[in-house]
Amino acid sequence: MDDVKPPISDIKFTELPSTLQKAAANANWTTLMPVQARIIPYLLEEKDVAIQARTGSGKTGAFLLPMIERLNAAQSHCQALILVPTRELANQVWQDSQVLFKDTHLQTVAVYGGVGYAQQINALKGGVQVVVGTPGRVLDHLLKGVFSLSGLKMLIFDEADRMLSMGFYPDMKKVQKFLPKKRIHTCMFSATFPSHVLNTAREFIREPEFISLSKDHTHVTEVEHVYYIVPGMDKDRALIRIIEVENPASAIIFCNTKSEVHYVCTVLQRFGYDADELTSDLVQSKREQVLKRIRNGTLRYLVATDVAARGLDIPELSHVIQYETPEDFEAYIHRSGRTGRAGASGVAITLVTTVERMQLERIARRYDIDMQLRSTPADADVEKVVSERVTALLEARLRDRDKLKIERSQRFLELARTLAENEDESAIIAMLVDDFYQHMLHEPLVKSSEQPEPSAKNQLNRKKTTRRKRPGGKYRSKQE
Repeated sequence: MDDVKPPISDIKFTELPSTLQKAAANANWTTLMPVQARIIPYLLEEKDVAIQARTGSGKTGAFLLPMIERLNAAQSHCQALILVPTRELANQVWQDSQVLFKDTHLQTVAVYGGVGYAQQINALKGGVQVVVGTPGRVLDHLLKGVFSLSGLKMLIFDEADRMLSMGFYPDMKKVQKFLPKKRIHTCMFSATFPSHVLNTAREFIREPEFISLSKDHTHVTEVEHVYYIVPGMDKDRALIRIIEVENPASAIIFCNTKSEVHYVCTVLQRFGYDADELTSDLVQSKREQVLKRIRNGTLRYLVATDVAARGLDIPELSHVIQYETPEDFEAYIHRSGRTGRAGASGVAITLVTTVERMQLERIARRYDIDMQLRSTPADADVEKVVSERVTALLEARLRDRDKLKIERSQRFLELARTLAENEDESAIIAMLVDDFYQHMLHEPLVKSSEQPEPSAKNQLNRKKTTRRKRPGGKYRSKQE
């Protein structure tokens, strides 16, 4: 963690420049939300910061309002780039900008995958000052030469933890290559800062100041405590839906009994996840095998009892999931303390039935824990998230294809159209997309000590080992 710097004082609404007060009035704001009061001074002073702020905290206004002072509407080129994880957030930021920029002549465009290019290209060629979009589609437009970042002044990463969970890290690094060599004012917003997000922040911001809106100072060391109320008979499927939406870089899942550990691990494996179990009656050879994978960072999900996990020090653990409420109060602290170590933050998730909720509330009162209730993701929520994630992955795969592969795939265009138009046969496409998605996101992690990729000129007529990076800095191999 970098040395803590003295914080800049919060700003009041009446202390804002008149242009910002007028813009805020367009949104009917008469006061600033805490994140805005804290962050706007940093952005006005061009400080590079990594900010821990949750969705719905008002952070969009915190980075849009300073742009009114920082950007020049008379210059028709991209001056601010806002990278977001989903098309929904891109549209939300765009809509907010339309309100706040109403009297400024600043122009914004939202660009994201899953839709046509023409309208986005026209807006970009028109010389908008602010571009907000998903990393993959932004990269597409940069590669096509539709717009340039040579005049960029501000770079914003919004919901960085979600961007990494969506698999956008490789695209984010490729976008970085298009940035000008000069210093760019960079800010990163994230609900949590587990180690892989901290590491990513430092790749894009040389000396970031870390600011947590839930603490008084600039340390980001807390664990976010959340819980879901789920029917007892639906706990296993609820766990799957939560994992799909959260997409943890790594997690330990606690159960109270050995039999439940085995059941949960089997469910995860059947759904294609890289999971293994650890219980006290595991044979020594198997136990050593699991522990080796944990130490090497190559096991993504460990399901365990408290007894088996005692004494384990698992580095870079982003999530702790309590499938069952612990039987004693101290066990909760023991479990949740497995994440949020070494200056990072993490998430502790608990699944409870209506009856178990009372036990969890007693634990929260005992230790003065801010326990947040979240709505359990529905099937439709999961479908939306994985659709955007797989679209990003497929578009990234398409960008990586060489001319010969693109030419080869032309043979199947008509078949693809036929399958997509036929309701009965569209299940074939769904099956292929599901297989691709499982392969890309749910296969085991491997260490990054593999050989580098062969050069492009040696790729034809032989197999190639590629390395795809996951959130958390781990790689996995596959044969194309």
